[in-house]
Amino acid sequence: MTPVVGVQRWTRTSIASSGVAVAVVVLLAFVPIVLSADTTDRATTFLVYLILAAMWNALAGYAGLVSVGQQAFFGLGAYFAVKLSNAGVGVYPSFVVGALCAGAVSVPVSWFMIRLRGGEFAIGMWVVSEVIFRLVILDQSIGGLTGTSLGPVLETYSASARRNYNYWLALGTAVLFLGLLFALLRSRTGASLQAIRDDEEAAASVGVRVLAGKNVMFVLAAFGCAAAGTLWLATNITFQPDDFFGVKWTAYMLFMVLVGGLGTFEGPILGAIVFFFIQDQWGDQGVWYLVGLGAAAILFALALPRGIWGTIEERTGLRLFPVGYRLLLAGEGRTA
Repeated sequence: MTPVVGVQRWTRTSIASSGVAVAVVVLLAFVPIVLSADTTDRATTFLVYLILAAMWNALAGYAGLVSVGQQAFFGLGAYFAVKLSNAGVGVYPSFVVGALCAGAVSVPVSWFMIRLRGGEFAIGMWVVSEVIFRLVILDQSIGGLTGTSLGPVLETYSASARRNYNYWLALGTAVLFLGLLFALLRSRTGASLQAIRDDEEAAASVGVRVLAGKNVMFVLAAFGCAAAGTLWLATNITFQPDDFFGVKWTAYMLFMVLVGGLGTFEGPILGAIVFFFIQDQWGDQGVWYLVGLGAAAILFALALPRGIWGTIEERTGLRLFPVGYRLLLAGEGRTA
């Protein structure tokens, strides 16, 4: 066996990549100023997809909790934002507080759900989503199944101001959640979560607090999805429960993560780019678009089971944003 001579976390590549990422974020802040209104709207949509992909990957890729019900929090964030706005809270503060309220709801939900495993958790989350959806449409103050619109309150802002505010809010939210996820994964909690994902019993046997770790990731993922829901409401204005609580949102998340690479930090970013391009080019094709999306997911699963970035990482060892440790092997001049 080749002896291990050290442990490495940062490499020259990852340091350079992090610097580039910071520069890209700074440049992205100027998108509404230097680019067209249409480009700004598209960029806002992409950022919402990115948040959703990163949060689903956090839950399934790192905590091993495969959910088909994350639309519960996506819709709940928008619902709370509408309720708060109707109660007189400023419309943009209501987006932030609405996400916080949905995140708070996820805390008691997590107490029950994280005790389920595998398919039980996946189906359980779908049931939770359906229950929340049914409760929301009973609320006639938001129009029941018909929904309502934030048009009257958002129209107090000019169209250009709304577009810019929505974009900057989306950019700030994406940076916040990706930063929180990166910091969490590099902490002791992150290491324990990956141990839980790989073998829950073995992790518990060495003292890892399994339920506590799952709970942290469940709440973070729910909060992120809720924030994405409020951003979608901000850009689309109308709240229709059957749309916001539709299972298509989890299907989108699953597609982006599987294409990009489950259990990698970079994968969901790449998957969101691929999905955004497909959605932008063929999203208006109706049912054929969904058929094509499903076919593409199957092809990726067969040809690249680890996703695009997962395959790149497996074959080259390249990691742009390291969230784990790597062993330095003696005499080989490389890491593994």
